[in-house]
Amino acid sequence: MATPESSEPVESSKESSRMAGTVNLGAATVMGVFAGLLYGGSKEATASVSKDAEVMLKLGSTPDKREQYRLMRDAMEKRFIRVARGSIVGGVRLGMFTAIFYGLQDALADMRGVHDVFNVAGAGSATAAMFGLILPGSLMWRARNVLLGSALGAGICFPLGWLQLKLMEKANEEISNSKSFSNPNETEESSTSSRVGAAIERLEIKARK
Repeated sequence: MATPESSEPVESSKESSRMAGTVNLGAATVMGVFAGLLYGGSKEATASVSKDAEVMLKLGSTPDKREQYRLMRDAMEKRFIRVARGSIVGGVRLGMFTAIFYGLQDALADMRGVHDVFNVAGAGSATAAMFGLILPGSLMWRARNVLLGSALGAGICFPLGWLQLKLMEKANEEISNSKSFSNPNETEESSTSSRVGAAIERLEIKARK
């Protein structure tokens, strides 16, 4: 049975085994799913405005109260279904894209032994090519989408990967500088506490004499 003391080194070894600069796959996927949910739902909600205008026109031309209530209820149900379906589809699509993109980055970093801008560009190119392949259409249309997605993915992700790595280098420099500034204070505090302790010990010895 594993004790809490033995589980801490295992967790620290897992964190240290992740290469510097790579992103946590689980956290990135969850963020992608939530972003897709929000985007898909808001997109469908915006598209429903024109359909709501049509319903309002029907309500104005219908004198029967029961018919008006039925039209309003049907419109609200259809709008809820559209928004829910858009949220689910958007969450699944963006979550899959995020998982594949960062998963390929981790795989390329493990294979090459280094994490650089070429891993980001390669992962973006492969991910866009995969999504171009699964789009509906003929074989020639899918092949065109694969080539176009591969080129666009590499072209977009190359500068984004360079910017990401530069920001991470800057953040690491700031962290190291903050640590170097905090170390002298710690040494001063430790030396002060040691001097105070030595003085207290000398006073105790004199009191005993």
